[in-house]
Amino acid sequence: MTASEQVLDSPEGWVAEHIRRYVETDGAEGHEWRPGIYTLLLTTRGRRTGKLRRTALIYGRDGDDYLVVASQGGAPEHPAWYLNLLADPEVQVQVGAEKFTARARTAGPEEKPRMWRTMTATWPAYDDYQRKTDREIPVVVLERI
Repeated sequence: MTASEQVLDSPEGWVAEHIRRYVETDGAEGHEWRPGIYTLLLTTRGRRTGKLRRTALIYGRDGDDYLVVASQGGAPEHPAWYLNLLADPEVQVQVGAEKFTARARTAGPEEKPRMWRTMTATWPAYDDYQRKTDREIPVVVLERI
């Protein structure tokens, strides 16, 4: 990922607006999305187009790592950003004003239950999303490179 590449934001209107405010204010607006609920910006490389794609996601922490959930509101298919990072796990992350490169991986079966509890403590609706779908919703670990 190079600094000169154009980044395409989520096509979802309210998400695109959230990202715009987050970027314009260097995270001063948007990092705390709702009281006590924090978001990061995740940029992946499109698996088909090769273009950079950015979305905003609720996050949790596991030690030094960041956790995000590929829930897509309980939709039957994984979100595009998750499919992108499976194809290319090197991602860009912005948390507040801090920007860094990370390697993304899906939490393994031994660690996922603990990480899932961390994320549902932050956003309880993840349990509802899991009940709505037959797919296992992944927890993604973002490890700073």
